[in-house]
Amino acid sequence: MKLFAVINALLATSTVSAFGSFGKKAKAPAKVAAPAAATGFQKTIVVEDLPGVLPPIGFFDPLGLAAKADDNLIRKYREAELTHGRIAMIATLGFLGGELVTGVTPILDGSIKGAGILQPAQLPAPWIIIFAVTTFAIETARVQRAIYDPTSCTEEQFGKYRPDYIPGDLGFDPLGLKPDDPEQFKRKQTKELQNGRLAMLAASGFLAQELSDKKGIVESL
Repeated sequence: MKLFAVINALLATSTVSAFGSFGKKAKAPAKVAAPAAATGFQKTIVVEDLPGVLPPIGFFDPLGLAAKADDNLIRKYREAELTHGRIAMIATLGFLGGELVTGVTPILDGSIKGAGILQPAQLPAPWIIIFAVTTFAIETARVQRAIYDPTSCTEEQFGKYRPDYIPGDLGFDPLGLKPDDPEQFKRKQTKELQNGRLAMLAASGFLAQELSDKKGIVESL
């Protein structure tokens, strides 16, 4: 159950950032010129033009989070949304797949049983170690691609996202699905964001349902 608690904590602490990529339209450069010189605040990204903004809802930011964010924080918000959307898509499939094959899978002799929220605690220690090491390796590679190199960057760049970094780009595309055309690529990004947002809602619903009655989603169908 410790592993499950850690995963829940990570998801909970980052979900706020995940939805923070929405906001009001960026102010004109002339209006923010003075604050930029005094505080280093830079706002050049027009968030309404980012992938993921679709009718009929359009641009949705009821808390005005993006309006208060500079370019670096906008990039951080979008990276968080993509990352957690991907985790949620995997988690949603994991809930359903794990419960459908419970007790019959050849992995671990079918010993992993019950609701999805109860299964991580049944894993033996080596599996947990493999999961932790793999997660650390993926996150390290992501940070190295996204953040300025702390050993060679300036003090102002330290800990900030590279302007040329594409949010969510891990350099992993074995099937070559990434289109070269910018418009097609933007549509692909929007599809991933929309499916990730739906998966975050679904995964949250799965967790709430199983925590309330301790029954698996498949069992409750």
